[in-house]
Amino acid sequence: MSSQDYRVLLYYKYVDLPEYEEYCKNHLKYCKDLGLRGRIIVSPEGINGTVSGTTAQVEQYMEYVRSDKRFEDIHFKIDEHEGHAFKKMHCRVKPELVNWSIENDDIDPKSFGGKHLKPSEFYELLQEEDTVVIDGRNEYEYRIGHFRNAIQPGVDHSREFPEWIAQNADQWKDKKVLTYCTGGIRCEKLTGILKKNGVEDVYQLEGGVNTYGKDPEVKGKYFDGKLYVFDERIAVPVNQVEETIVSECEHCGKKEDRMINCSNPICNRQYVCCRECEEKHHAACTTECKEHPENRWDAERKKQIDKYDRINN
Repeated sequence: MSSQDYRVLLYYKYVDLPEYEEYCKNHLKYCKDLGLRGRIIVSPEGINGTVSGTTAQVEQYMEYVRSDKRFEDIHFKIDEHEGHAFKKMHCRVKPELVNWSIENDDIDPKSFGGKHLKPSEFYELLQEEDTVVIDGRNEYEYRIGHFRNAIQPGVDHSREFPEWIAQNADQWKDKKVLTYCTGGIRCEKLTGILKKNGVEDVYQLEGGVNTYGKDPEVKGKYFDGKLYVFDERIAVPVNQVEETIVSECEHCGKKEDRMINCSNPICNRQYVCCRECEEKHHAACTTECKEHPENRWDAERKKQIDKYDRINN
């Protein structure tokens, strides 16, 4: 099959889902029977997922999800791919769609949050003086790609955002604040957290960077580097006008946007590494990891180098 025959879907919706455990069980069975692969989270507050399959499979899946009136207007972001972007199919129950771990959380994205901006609107505000742009993702995602001049929170997990915002919100209370993330879901509550901390003029990029990069008018302008994605592609292009690399290989310092997992399973850290250094250092982020007795570098691992480059080039 060609790349035209497979699709990757990214989607979410906040909606009251009291029977979430049963919904999750039935949803997983349907996906497996259909032949999809991916990761889906189901919680009392809705659904958040990304799956891959053939064009026919994902069309059938979208129809299935929308057949439930609560999800009839759900928006699916669609990417073409050369095959499955995941190895397995998971659908798991979680207390939250995004793990914010907020004590006494009363932020409801369905009624409280920032104003949604289309890519063209977001692009216009990016160019205004005194506009603050906050990256709503984790540090390793920011590292390989981000909007120009965006603030890097330096957090490793979403649950660290509430404290970071509480410590910094005062400086933004009289400013226009833009937020963005991969597909939009993290900004749904992130903007609410900002508002709870007294930042009123708050906006979020509708559909996230995933949608921004496909917009025919904006063409991904002002986004430098690549977009980190949570599947085997790892990173995808965004800016159709000006291609840049903002990250460096941690071993040799060469400009690079390839991210790999450390071959020491105890570490398993994702880091930026060029192809030459991946082979030279056996895909280990440190000498200690390279020499670790459980290091999993072998001939099979080396095959993954070619697979990665085939997908991303």
